[in-house]
Amino acid sequence: MLAAVLKDFNNLVLEEVPTPEPKNDEVLVRIRSCGFCATDYKAIKGIRRNVEFPCIVGHEPSGVVVKTGPFVKNFREGDEVIIAPSGSCGVCADCRNGNSHYCSKGFTTGGDGPEIVLPGAFAEYMITYEQCLYTKPANVSFDAAALTEPLAGAWKGVILKSEMHVGDDVVIIGTGGIGLLCLMVARAAGAGRLIAVDASGYARNNAMALGATHVIDPTVGDPVKEVYSIIPGGPDLIVEAAGPVAAVNLMTALRRRGTKWNLFGITTHEKFELDGGLTHFLEGRMDASFGCTPLGMQQAIRLMERNVVDPEKIVSHRFPLTEIHRAVEVMGEKERNKVIINPWMD
Repeated sequence: MLAAVLKDFNNLVLEEVPTPEPKNDEVLVRIRSCGFCATDYKAIKGIRRNVEFPCIVGHEPSGVVVKTGPFVKNFREGDEVIIAPSGSCGVCADCRNGNSHYCSKGFTTGGDGPEIVLPGAFAEYMITYEQCLYTKPANVSFDAAALTEPLAGAWKGVILKSEMHVGDDVVIIGTGGIGLLCLMVARAAGAGRLIAVDASGYARNNAMALGATHVIDPTVGDPVKEVYSIIPGGPDLIVEAAGPVAAVNLMTALRRRGTKWNLFGITTHEKFELDGGLTHFLEGRMDASFGCTPLGMQQAIRLMERNVVDPEKIVSHRFPLTEIHRAVEVMGEKERNKVIINPWMD
């Protein structure tokens, strides 16, 4: 099979590798679509260093089952499926408490986090386990299905962790792919005033097209004053989906008493400061969100199947696997949103 093999940082090679054979409860999936996540890009460019070579990245896939191991009971050849990037042991305390993404014995395919990292989906075929498969609804495209995991993360952050309520005034800082998914979930959940903050005009236009009531350029004027001119009482919920420390600092500056704030976008080990006394007296609540759970995956599928949220609307570029190097270039450009790799196309 053809695969994009990462030999070293900045050394991504398209080459033929053996097609794996499924064993036991494993499933071989022909990959139709795979989202190009920023964590994949960081691994390729050496920004993320917890990578063992050689490896195949890509952890947001959908596809078609082509072969199953002898212990697989619920899926068969020809089934159209969504693949969760990670799996868990199922029996530890974290798994049984519903936090399977905390599992110390877990694994991931093509991503990062657990110690066990299996080959990912920037390839024509991929091995995964039955526990990671979800049936793709017939009315959901393969490209949309590939974005189930990031949509699940957005749902988990906005709804499950931060408990957004109908009518809440929400500020989303950073409207790249994950920020837009958070925005779309908030819109669908009945946000009142929904403000998108981003320095990119391209990103702000995307946010307006997908449901923001207002957009703000934080590089012009005072973004705190501008938010409070729109929401005089201050935001009920702030989601930081940008990444830089400056975005986190803006989030903390926007708080009023009782504001909930979700640290979502910053994933590198950087430091920011909080005024302890102010944070105490504001009596807000800080949440964070990483990864996804089976509950999140099921909820994301439900949102797509019922046409509540269509994640395909955030896709800006599509490339066949043979053009993976061009896709890497586009990932480094400012005017792009979600990039999709299509190893197999109709």
